[in-house]
Amino acid sequence: MDMLKYFTGSYIVTFFGLLLAYFWGEHVHSGSGLSSLFIAFVLSILEVSLSFDNAVVNAARLEKMSPKWQHRFLTWGIIIAVFGMRFLFPILVVSIFANLGLIEVANMALTNADKYAHYLHISHPPIITFGGTFLMMLFFSYFISSKKEIHWIRFVEEKLVHLADFKGIQVIFTLISLYLMQNFLPEDIRLEVILAGIWGIIVYLLIDGITHMLENKSEKNVCNIKVTNTGLKSSCFAGFLYLELIDASFSLDGVLGAFALSKDILIITIGLSIGAMFVRSLTIMLVEKKTLNQYIYLEQGAHWAIGALSFIMLYSAIHEVPEIVTGLLGLGFIVCAFISSLIYNKH
Repeated sequence: MDMLKYFTGSYIVTFFGLLLAYFWGEHVHSGSGLSSLFIAFVLSILEVSLSFDNAVVNAARLEKMSPKWQHRFLTWGIIIAVFGMRFLFPILVVSIFANLGLIEVANMALTNADKYAHYLHISHPPIITFGGTFLMMLFFSYFISSKKEIHWIRFVEEKLVHLADFKGIQVIFTLISLYLMQNFLPEDIRLEVILAGIWGIIVYLLIDGITHMLENKSEKNVCNIKVTNTGLKSSCFAGFLYLELIDASFSLDGVLGAFALSKDILIITIGLSIGAMFVRSLTIMLVEKKTLNQYIYLEQGAHWAIGALSFIMLYSAIHEVPEIVTGLLGLGFIVCAFISSLIYNKH
């Protein structure tokens, strides 16, 4: 019953989503309803396996937000995740890189899936590089921090903490990774990939800077006993925006990889949306049950998974990496961190 409390919405979305996938498959091609339903189900499992580390990272941030904004993350956030990242974003990307109108691309996605998938494949390197550098900045910023006190892989993490006094070292490491990667790219796409990677760094610094500024402002107001609802709302909104961008970066890999299973954007959207709903329900459960306090290395394991994902994303701009590799690697870090936490609690 306790689990049902957190996942009721996810079960409802799954039921209606799979029903919609079946009828859409029958509408597109008579007799393909069950295969469409199966693909949507597989995609939802894939999304959950790829995004478990995302749920842990989101939970760490969400714990600092009010219950109202936690609820908004589950409601507003899922609308953004479903319509924004799983449907609108790929169409927007194709529109930009193919120099076509949004309506034309949306029509292409619904009526000519092969042509749409071709354009999206061409856009793959810059898209994945943007997400890769954004997540790499998140990875380095977490471990290279003087505020970090708990260490899981101590011989690495303790050394990274010592670099915290070197201002901007996270940007340097990420730019070096981007520079090394671009040497292996074809010359005709090299510039746009580099620019996409730089924009990933800029967007991370911009959102992270705004978040810190608003959080510091709220803390000062609290200390001076001059708390304003506006200040607290701004801080929570910045945190909400930060979470949505992290989720967006995580979803890039899943959205692009989903086209290996299906070229129908509606089936892909349904499958990934079911997975996204379960990830959000899992996030809320982790927050309310204080799971990160009980298993102290889970957050560290999730960020190591993020680091691995960011490097894989950059590498996948050069050579395709199977989704199963990404999913298993991230899950491996989480499982190892969980086991380490159990051992820690026992002793």
